[in-house]
Amino acid sequence: MLRRIAIWAVLIAVLLVPIIAAAFSPYLAWRQPVYILAGFAGIIGMCLLLMQPLLAGRWLPGLKPVTSRHWHKKCGLALVAAILIHVGGLWITSPPDVLDALLFVSATPFSAWGVFAMWSGFAAAMMGVLRKRLRLRFRIWRLGHTGLAGVTILGSVVHAMLIEGTMEIMTKTILCVLVVVASVLTLAKMRVWEIGR
Repeated sequence: MLRRIAIWAVLIAVLLVPIIAAAFSPYLAWRQPVYILAGFAGIIGMCLLLMQPLLAGRWLPGLKPVTSRHWHKKCGLALVAAILIHVGGLWITSPPDVLDALLFVSATPFSAWGVFAMWSGFAAAMMGVLRKRLRLRFRIWRLGHTGLAGVTILGSVVHAMLIEGTMEIMTKTILCVLVVVASVLTLAKMRVWEIGR
């Protein structure tokens, strides 16, 4: 019981500390409310990216496999919503910058990584929602879904690390490292590359 409580307490801290640290960022001064909302949607999206492999790999104590799968799907939909709010808010505050990013002509390198992460995230979510309709063998479906999720994670981590913005550097780095570690451990545990069996 104590171990379970400790794991959940650490996880909650890992998710909340970057958000709290960002709330005290000097970059928020003079920013429009829509821009601030868009920025925090991005931070919450990174937190959801940590939850996804933890739920998929069933690492969280006290959750049954069915419950983990259920919350993995819910978090995936929440991640899509966070991305839409993030990009939508930035579009409202600066349409030319978002358009340049979408067309891959932006002068900022982090923009392209964010766009790659966005589209692969949408595709992964679509595969999750349409799993039964796609009528793919489970292992092939899982390989495709996980591959797209991997692109989302890689793109999001690089996108976040290249931005000098609202997120505090140390908490951002720790969160990104944990996202990558959780993803790698889950891939190893699930052995998604084995499609022949």
